[in-house]
Amino acid sequence: MSKMKAVQVTKAGGDLELVERNIPDPGRNQVRIKVEACGICHSDALVKEGHWPGIQYPRVPGHEIAGRIDAVGADVTNWKPGQRVGVGWHGGHCFTCDPCRRGHFINCKSEQITGITHDGGYAEYMVTPAEAVAAIPEQLPAAEAAPLLCAGITVFNALRNSGACAGDLVAVQGIGGLGHLGIQYARQMGFRTFAIGRGKDKEALARKLGAAHYIDTAAGDPSAELQKFGGARVILATAPDSKAMSALFNGLSSNGKLVVVGATFDPITVTPIQLITGRKALLGWASGVATDSEDTLQFSALSGIRPMIERYPLENAAEAFQQMISGRARFRVVLTMGG
Repeated sequence: MSKMKAVQVTKAGGDLELVERNIPDPGRNQVRIKVEACGICHSDALVKEGHWPGIQYPRVPGHEIAGRIDAVGADVTNWKPGQRVGVGWHGGHCFTCDPCRRGHFINCKSEQITGITHDGGYAEYMVTPAEAVAAIPEQLPAAEAAPLLCAGITVFNALRNSGACAGDLVAVQGIGGLGHLGIQYARQMGFRTFAIGRGKDKEALARKLGAAHYIDTAAGDPSAELQKFGGARVILATAPDSKAMSALFNGLSSNGKLVVVGATFDPITVTPIQLITGRKALLGWASGVATDSEDTLQFSALSGIRPMIERYPLENAAEAFQQMISGRARFRVVLTMGG
């Protein structure tokens, strides 16, 4: 077999088109993955709408990929055909720039991004640099593992690097694609987990996911509510709403951090006085590299954390993308190969 099905975008603002392509061969230090599932992420809109500078078309999107090694290129010694693996946002690094030499591969000046700088997982096969590959535990089905390679790693890695300790009050803003996982990770890490959402209707789900307390932003000032409990050591901002993030900053305790993972182009408004008083911090967090993905997957398998997903066959990628971009999905949309 030399042909495969793939879904591509041929130009900025174009449609997602199902096409037939040649199955790609892995080059030096690359592996080929037979894709079993690929999550649809909001960041895939960067490809569809052409918002990423320098993107080349046609391009196959998708950076939440779960499957098996199908073939390896020259000089690949740490992977072999048949292994269960995944690939996330980080699609490779140069090893030679200053951030790479210091081990900060996520900040590589020549970072490759899966589905943006090279073709991603909306296809039956894809090729990726070997350093971008993460092993998937046997306990995790492909469709459930796929979203953990972007949404999962983003919130897991942010929380474990936030400085919060078991028992600290950690609040998760947003109960969506990122937030529903963030609440689960925060609970399983031993944090005193609060969920922040808009509307009383979200409380039951937030508590089911592990939140000890729910704050409804429609009912009052969320910062004041957090301060009733002494303030949050960490607030993980997952919903891409800069105004809502800004309204949470005064809910931090002294030495607290507002950690932003929900991507938006609008500015967050925080004054120097807010930062200085109580020595608080505002910071962003990028997802992570392959070893971070492996840690995320292992922790999820051990603790029973799973994404809530909606499945679509690859052939229905355009419909699945619309389900995601409309906000109707509960909560991650996953393409599955072979029906």
